[in-house]
Amino acid sequence: MRSAAGNASEIRFVHARRVWDSRGRPTVEAEVRTLSGAVGRAIVPAGASRGTREAIDLRDGGQRLGGLDVQGALAHVNGEIARAVMGLAADDQLALDERLIELDDTPNRSRLGANSMLAVSMAASHAAAAVHGVPLYQYLGGPDAVLLPVPQVQIFGGGAHAGRRTDVQDYMVVCPGARTFAQAIEWTAEVYRHAGLMMQARGATFGVADEGGWWPVFNTNEQALEALVAAIERARFVPGEQVAIALDVAASEFGKGGRYTLALERRELDADGMCELLTRWIEKYPIVSIEDPLAEDDLEGFARFTRAAGKSLQIVGDDLLVSSAALLRQAAARGAANTVLLKPNQRGTLTETRQCWQAARSLGYAGIVSARSGETEDTTIVHLAIGWGVGQLKVGSFARSERMAKWNEALRIEERLGARARYAGMGAFGRNPMTR
Repeated sequence: MRSAAGNASEIRFVHARRVWDSRGRPTVEAEVRTLSGAVGRAIVPAGASRGTREAIDLRDGGQRLGGLDVQGALAHVNGEIARAVMGLAADDQLALDERLIELDDTPNRSRLGANSMLAVSMAASHAAAAVHGVPLYQYLGGPDAVLLPVPQVQIFGGGAHAGRRTDVQDYMVVCPGARTFAQAIEWTAEVYRHAGLMMQARGATFGVADEGGWWPVFNTNEQALEALVAAIERARFVPGEQVAIALDVAASEFGKGGRYTLALERRELDADGMCELLTRWIEKYPIVSIEDPLAEDDLEGFARFTRAAGKSLQIVGDDLLVSSAALLRQAAARGAANTVLLKPNQRGTLTETRQCWQAARSLGYAGIVSARSGETEDTTIVHLAIGWGVGQLKVGSFARSERMAKWNEALRIEERLGARARYAGMGAFGRNPMTR
């Protein structure tokens, strides 16, 4: 979308400041102002479980703030990045992001840092939307941006998000059978509440994990599935008909070289054993989506599992794909995964993230726009999910303000759209996993 107001979108000011994420760690906020006076701001999140092929956040190292400070990243934004993008049009996202990529000139954004680049990339999109006088989702998608995503909401946290209290990282619910986004959120609220009451009555929770889900005490990974089904039933929903289960196994966190160590259960599986375990869970529980069932270095195992389960199940590539169009095409050629997770900070610019989604659509993959475990009040990803028509959104659990800010933003957008709003529902999955 280009400005009809001549040079109104010309970038005249760029500034970065240090702010703080949901873990109390430093991160980068960028502010972009245009000739017209329009302002855009954006804050970059950070992940705990990271694919090895992700773009790299620039951190200062050393002892101060655990080596996590971002003064070098701020200096890049306020120095060479600002000089490079000054005078560009904020509403020419492709040209701006190409300038950032050229300026960094590394395959993993290691010189300037993905946090420096993405902060400016996202802030410019907000400024461009302000120039045009429309919300960001409408600026990105035009009048056809009316699709509200299915929320994937963590109920129990595990893996790197909960002291590895379970090997599986996220036990989530989805409500593809709801009629509206607001109804899906209400159903989720009931499940979350009943799960908490149940766990507290059992004395089986340490509180909440990194992303707001209950931090559980289980003896096996499967006990979490049993408890999640019980919570759905206690909330008076029919498991598999109204509310279903989505998992983020995050297998790269405990698998390498085709071997998977389930520390909670003190056992080791090969790739076939891991596939057999997940297949057994699929048959027993109302699971409709599994993210990273195998490790990022186990493309063949990923492909075998996709061939076995992918016709009726959403199989999501995160560490395997890291929001890369090139890696997505490689995986598709091997038949690995059928859904891509989209995390802008895995690439460093909005353009590259959107190119991955465009490649996914052309290959018949579904998609999920995702937050990170170290989040902020920034709501950009909500607008990406709606503006790009992705159909699913994953931001963590149903607690902590950095999560609720995003669910609440989607509720506002649905209300603003009124009768034009459409909830993605089962169609978001590219298949109907509720009727296997």
